[in-house]
This record gives sequence, structure tokens and C-alpha cells, in this order.
Amino acid sequence: MVKKAFLTFAAVVSLALLSARADGAELTVFVGGALTQTVKDIGADFARQSGHSFTYVSDTTGALQKRLAAGEKADIVVVTAAGMDALEKENRIAKASRVALVRALIGVAVRQGAPSPDLSSADAFKRSLLAARSVSYVSPAAGGASGTYFEGLLARMGIAQEMKNKIVYRTQGSEVAAAVANGDAEYGVSFIAELAPNKGVRVAGPLPEAIQSPTDYAAAVPAASTNQEAARAFIRSMASPAGGAVFTAAGLTILSASR
Repeated sequence: MVKKAFLTFAAVVSLALLSARADGAELTVFVGGALTQTVKDIGADFARQSGHSFTYVSDTTGALQKRLAAGEKADIVVVTAAGMDALEKENRIAKASRVALVRALIGVAVRQGAPSPDLSSADAFKRSLLAARSVSYVSPAAGGASGTYFEGLLARMGIAQEMKNKIVYRTQGSEVAAAVANGDAEYGVSFIAELAPNKGVRVAGPLPEAIQSPTDYAAAVPAASTNQEAARAFIRSMASPAGGAVFTAAGLTILSASR
């Protein structure tokens, strides 16, 4: 009798869990490459607790803006603050859904076991670049914030022409890391949080402070989302102390507005 009661209870619990899963929202997250891994990590925990499921679309901020403009649907978007400003001007973001998340720094990756460039000053890094065999970064044509900045930096440093034949363009930071790992490029330049999770590379450090470009990221719910309540709950999870711990562990700085 006891065994039968236990089995009945177990069956009820199982059905309840299955029902909760069935009722869970299927959320699509558009996320900039620099935050992809951390957002996925936070999402995995949120999914376990909430019963919601996720589909992630990782791309540059510029590419994600174009996807939304073309009519693609998303429930959460995580992009640079500048990209979010543009989306708000286009009325693509639900009111009062924007939350500041983190600040990302650009860094330099090298192949595991390879020597690091000199990052002690802007001039020292310039000399390292000129001596390098090749450098990979995200093509500005792909809409990446780090690549757009770095290409402009080469011009401001006065070495764009000398570097022209050394550039190995890629479309995302993870591809930049792969180019370094497989030997296609000696150095890779992208957001540290995007370079660090990849195998075969080591982050040598951030760009020198004088030429660093801190980039803020924000999350929001697209106005066209049909899962606004669940989407806002996930954004609150990212902005929570637990979410902040995940971001901090990846070398990102929590913005005060998200604490």
C-alpha cells in the first residue's frame, strides 16, 4: 500500500514538472558576441528554475540591429548601449524594459604558449603590432563594436597602411580567437569576455588604458516580443547578484544601474 502511494505521488510530481515545462515560454535571445557565453550561463540556471527554454542568436550588435529591422523576432536583446540607443529611437524596444548590465574591455589574445605583445603603453603596443606577422579582429563591415574601434585606432596610430596586409578579418570575436588558435593570426583583438572562453588561446591582457575603449552593454525586451513577462524576468535574473557574479567571473564590470 505504501509503495503504491509512493508511486502515485511520484507520478503526480512528474506530471506537474512536465506540465510546468509545457507551460514554459520559449525565449529567443539576440546577444552580442562579447556577452554570449555569460548570458548562456545565466540562462541555463534561469531555465532550470523557471521551466522556460532558450534559443540564442549570437552576432555583432550591428547585425542584430539589422535582423530586428528586417522583422526577425526576439524576446530579449543584449547589445551595446549605443546599439540599444538606436533601437530605442526606432521604437523597437518595449517601454521601461531597458537595463544597463556590464562594461566590457577590449583585449589581445595569443596562441597558448606564444609570447605576449607589449601592452605596457600605447607606443609599446604599436611597436608590437608593427613587428607582428598578422592580427585578426572583427571586420567593421560585420557591425562589431570592437573591430570598428580597432580599425579606427590603427588609423589614429598612423599605422593603418603598414598593417593592411597583416589583417585577418573575421565576423565575430569567437572567430578571431579561432584564427589565433589555428595559427592564421599571431594576435587577436576583441572583447576579453569573447576571447577568453575559447580553447587554444590565452588573453595577454587589455589594451593599454590610453587606447582602451570601454563598451557598455544593456538588455531590453523588443516591443514585438510575445513573451514580455518571461523576458523581463530573465533580464532581472541577469541584473541580479547571482547574474552579476557570472559576469564578474568573465572579467566584465557590473554597471551600478544593474545592481
